[in-house]
Amino acid sequence: MNNLSVPHLLGIRDLTLMDIETVFKTADSFKEVINRPIKKVPSLRDITLANVFFENSTRTRLSFELAAKRLSADMVNFSASNSSVKKGETLIDSVNNILAMKVDMVVLRHASPGAALFLSQHTSAKIINAGDGTHEHPTQALLDAFSIREKLGSLKGKKVAIIGDILHSRVALSNIYCLQKLGAEVMVCGPSTLIPKHVHLLKVHVSHNLREALLWCDVANMLRIQLERQEAEYFPSLRDYTLHFGLNRALMDSLQKEILVMHPGPINRGVEITSEVAEGPNSIILNQVENGVAIRMAVIYLLASDIER
Repeated sequence: MNNLSVPHLLGIRDLTLMDIETVFKTADSFKEVINRPIKKVPSLRDITLANVFFENSTRTRLSFELAAKRLSADMVNFSASNSSVKKGETLIDSVNNILAMKVDMVVLRHASPGAALFLSQHTSAKIINAGDGTHEHPTQALLDAFSIREKLGSLKGKKVAIIGDILHSRVALSNIYCLQKLGAEVMVCGPSTLIPKHVHLLKVHVSHNLREALLWCDVANMLRIQLERQEAEYFPSLRDYTLHFGLNRALMDSLQKEILVMHPGPINRGVEITSEVAEGPNSIILNQVENGVAIRMAVIYLLASDIER
């Protein structure tokens, strides 16, 4: 088993190019497994994971749960909405109580940037960051890059446009780090109010014109508007946003070139993307969902390699 250079998966920024390639190579093997009639391997029968989610999630939580079960690991789910957190219990207390039940690995989603790092410094378990505020979402970036690689063969020299609410998106930041490490060029596109002020420091191209971004790119990764994170009005209306930054079939046809269309979900249909495009021939959205399980199996498997058993 090839180890990663890091003891936890806290963010893409911490990974080397070799780490990313190791995850991809391992995910290739597991993708083969999950397409067999018997979709399970006994690799981690003696490992217990906890899904600890302080924010709502369906796809990511289920994807990690399925990944753990495919590896024959035990999985427990912890949701803050029906826990003692509502009674004032702290993050550390909550997780230490879970670890006292002999849990080896924690998959953490939390509203505060840095929560996964904080936890890794205060517990003995392996920590996988499943999203920390507006900071990072490393497994989403890995599965996105893996999905592009699967379709285009390599990311080196490819042009990827990340379009939408960049300001509030942890997916955007992790994707930028991951794509650049793999040799891709990145553009961010959206209203000026939803582009971070110092984004140029990340060495990305910036556009406020959707058509310009689509003509430039090989891959368009459409992000949703994260209204739940917005404390102010960043554009006049959703209708106005859709008019200027919504991806529809007519716009796709007018490009006279083929591009891949991605979306990390959940999709706001009819806002940033129409159903016709989301389900059309250019879309690899369902590939992303399938690849999410394989990537998360790979991450769990690789991090578990040095757990004492």
